Amino acid sequence: MQRVCFLLKVRPDRAEEYRERHQHVWAEMRDALSATGWHNYSLFLREDGLLVGYLETEDFDAARAAMEATDVNARWQAEMSEFFEELDGRAPDAAMLPLTEVFHLP
Repeated sequence: MQRVCFLLKVRPDRAEEYRERHQHVWAEMRDALSATGWHNYSLFLREDGLLVGYLETEDFDAARAAMEATDVNARWQAEMSEFFEELDGRAPDAAMLPLTEVFHLP
């Protein structure tokens, strides 16, 4: 099982609304994430907009590609893109910057 941690940057002036939106993630989106191999998925948001994501998956590239192929993900990413900085024309899920794991205590 791969442990994946990634960073994104939420616009600080939109952070509260971003938090609120994630209190009501669509059931269809939650189901798609689970079905495509995104497990133990968490998002953490710092006050300055730094977003840290964590998930566990068998194959991150495959899980990411499977989500990219869903209609619900396209709709969710289109709605969420306005919340982020530094996307350079990419959808938020395409702009995730995975970190390299340097230590793990099982």
